[in-house]
Amino acid sequence: MKSFILAIALCCLPAADLSAVSLSAPGPSGTDMDISRTDKDTCRRSGNMRYRGFIGGMMFHTGYVCSREVSIAGPAGDIHDISAEGAPFGIGGTIKFMFGKHLRIGTEGYVSTLTFGRHSSHAKTGWGGILADCTWQLGRFRLFAGGTVGGGGQTNTFILSPVRDDYLAEECISYRKYAFFAVAPFAGAEYALTDKVNLVAKIDWLLNITNPQDDFTTGPRLYIGFMFGHAD
Repeated sequence: MKSFILAIALCCLPAADLSAVSLSAPGPSGTDMDISRTDKDTCRRSGNMRYRGFIGGMMFHTGYVCSREVSIAGPAGDIHDISAEGAPFGIGGTIKFMFGKHLRIGTEGYVSTLTFGRHSSHAKTGWGGILADCTWQLGRFRLFAGGTVGGGGQTNTFILSPVRDDYLAEECISYRKYAFFAVAPFAGAEYALTDKVNLVAKIDWLLNITNPQDDFTTGPRLYIGFMFGHAD
């Protein structure tokens, strides 16, 4: 029995040596094969839609927005035809999570204020929601296009006459506020300043889907800002 076990052990030794040689055998390039690295690369290639990192930051925006013309009746019965139009100014932020080579999913939100008219009327729009976009890498540039789906609110203050700096209530002011379901298609580009810092520019067009109003301000907005994050 002891002789049989010893014979099996002696037979296994050459097999183990041959296995070690085959694992460390030089590849076509003349370098030793790294089995653990090969397994790691294989696992990475097997998950095409795996999570790759995130990017987020803040952006300022301007552009040109306008509403339809609305008729507002003054306290004396006089009618004022007014439309809100001009360059809005605002700020907001976004965060995006990267999956696979092209897909990003995240969220964003912004506030945009437009001052217009002879008496500094103003329209404020706030919105936010879930976004998805598709990206294409071109050197240090990353082009993207996508859209945001969510909700927002519009607040318009139409001032029909000069407002005095006092504590008396004004009569020639129209105030309106309402909510809406928002969709905002967008496109833009990011430029990699470093591995973790990107300069971003994009343009979008906010749409009021469920509650269209004549005094809703819409149009192209241009965004400029910085994005920070990491992707492997």
